[in-house]
Amino acid sequence: MDAPFWKTKTLEQMSAAEWESLCDGCGKCCLSKLEDEDTGDIYWTSVACRLFDAGTCRCSDYANRLSRVSDCVGLTPQNVPTIGWLPSTCAYRLVAEGRDLYWWHRLVSGSAETVHEAGISVRGRVRASEADLAEPEDYFDYVLDDEP
Repeated sequence: MDAPFWKTKTLEQMSAAEWESLCDGCGKCCLSKLEDEDTGDIYWTSVACRLFDAGTCRCSDYANRLSRVSDCVGLTPQNVPTIGWLPSTCAYRLVAEGRDLYWWHRLVSGSAETVHEAGISVRGRVRASEADLAEPEDYFDYVLDDEP
């Protein structure tokens, strides 16, 4: 049997369908993050993007997200290696670093639910939507102790 595409191709070599299938649906990248301007440290929050569907852990308007959300970061093969806040479990990050996907990734397990069953996703952990917060200071009430 042939090796799976994520073991034989670089991010740049993947087709659009292969690229999209790498997303494990954890929703972590859709959480708001705060950066300490002095140290560059990143602090995760339990505040989700206004387009994030916390039940499905997917964007409610994925096709238009970049035009609708000014600070949405569209992942590309070129920028994945430069984004320090990508979760340690992120498939894009893993492949860029030459590592394999985890057992719970849907491409390995065959099920989109295993990321949730394994407790990797943010399902059930989103406490607010950025649409609900009036002031930037409000985000501090939702800072997490560690990467979700």
